[in-house]
Amino acid sequence: MSILIDAHTKVITQGITGKTGQFHTRMCREYANGRNCFVAGVNPKRAGEDFEGIPIFASVKDAARATGATVSVIYVPPAGAAAAILEAVQAELDLTICITEGIPVRDMLEVRSEMRAREAAGAKKTLLLGPNCPGLITPEQIKIGIMPGHIHKAGRVGVVSRSGTLTYEAVAQLSEIGLGQSSAVGIGGDPINGLKHIDVMRLFNDDPGTDAVIMIGEIGGPDEAEAARWCKAHMKKPIVGFIAGVTAPPGKRMGHAGALISGGADTADAKLAIMQECGFTVTRNPSEMGKLLKRLL
Repeated sequence: MSILIDAHTKVITQGITGKTGQFHTRMCREYANGRNCFVAGVNPKRAGEDFEGIPIFASVKDAARATGATVSVIYVPPAGAAAAILEAVQAELDLTICITEGIPVRDMLEVRSEMRAREAAGAKKTLLLGPNCPGLITPEQIKIGIMPGHIHKAGRVGVVSRSGTLTYEAVAQLSEIGLGQSSAVGIGGDPINGLKHIDVMRLFNDDPGTDAVIMIGEIGGPDEAEAARWCKAHMKKPIVGFIAGVTAPPGKRMGHAGALISGGADTADAKLAIMQECGFTVTRNPSEMGKLLKRLL
């Protein structure tokens, strides 16, 4: 089992004719069942052409209609990425994964407003992962995004993280000690994004193929604390928690746009304390995440 994607998922690449889109589509196709999963690309000016056998369509709607794809991945440059997200939403896909970094906050405010308005009007809800995220992977089935496939191993531990690099760190530790992953999800570090920790924890809690979870957060914002409180009330599986930025002083901005401490409950210490109160096994040392999790199983 897995969450969100599996070996049967059909994927559209938005931005398939750009260098980044081509490189990562090629990498994803070469991983596990990728050849069967990546079925379409989108570029309004190149419709009717193909990229290494993948047909290119004028719009996401056309691509979905022709191929049955339900997921898209976005490698469109920042200036056009918000419009690409909305195109996927208007095509009523199940999920769109935006890898693009540097989308203006104002653009993402408009995306969120439009998504909420559509949902309120009764339109189908499209889940958004990202932006500024590495994507997600169900090991040995499918990867959608920029993570290195070779460090992943199929197993029964879920990983969710705001940091791409720390996602890879947790995954590599789990694989090294013989525990694999059910799915690994990088939610991205922008202040306005789609799926939050709480959404992914709900999915892992409901997934019979996930026995435990590593949840990784960062300084800034209330998301980790909200997820921890939800987990205390509902989660039936053991969780290891880590927060990046323990040594960051108040007012410090880290690499991610959302990782800015105001000095209150969004510091690493405050978040770790809440996670501990909510039953997480927490660590201040990221090299211990895998070992701690193994002890809990």
